[in-house]
Amino acid sequence: MTTATATVGGGCFWCTEAVFQVLAGVSAVKSGYAGGHVVNPTYEAVCTGRTGHAEVIQITYDPDIISYADLLRVFFATHDPTTLNRQGNDVGTQYRSTIMPVTPEEAETARAVIAEIDARGAWGAPVVTKIEPLDIFYPAEDYHDDYFIRNPNAGYCRVIIAPKVAKMRKEFLDRLKRQPAA
Repeated sequence: MTTATATVGGGCFWCTEAVFQVLAGVSAVKSGYAGGHVVNPTYEAVCTGRTGHAEVIQITYDPDIISYADLLRVFFATHDPTTLNRQGNDVGTQYRSTIMPVTPEEAETARAVIAEIDARGAWGAPVVTKIEPLDIFYPAEDYHDDYFIRNPNAGYCRVIIAPKVAKMRKEFLDRLKRQPAA
């Protein structure tokens, strides 16, 4: 199996983690922080908006099963990339829509997918997602891991995360991991 990583931020990392965990070809999703100026930031520090970091996820995936471009298409379908520094009630640069490529080819793919989304008028407004190089990815504290899986009945999970996961499942049914037969 070949593996690659992709780093994106679409607001709260609990939401984006839950969306990507169920995709075929994705072997791991880790919440974290990137794009800021503070070394080893904490969740509490990032939440202040003063560290410059975005809440991001790092996706480990098999590019022979799902392409970088298709990961980005899922990303754009499951958060609002037209609101600057905001996703719903989460406001601040830490919730910015961002793609953090590590190669020029990934950056070009990100620009091409953004152009595709804009040309389709998928959101009715221009995409404002930032393309910023990944410098350092800081893993988030372990208690953020599998947040939706561990807390499906929490209010935030039911109201905010579950609809995003349901939308992804509906729009990308052919991309879901196969469940073992019972």
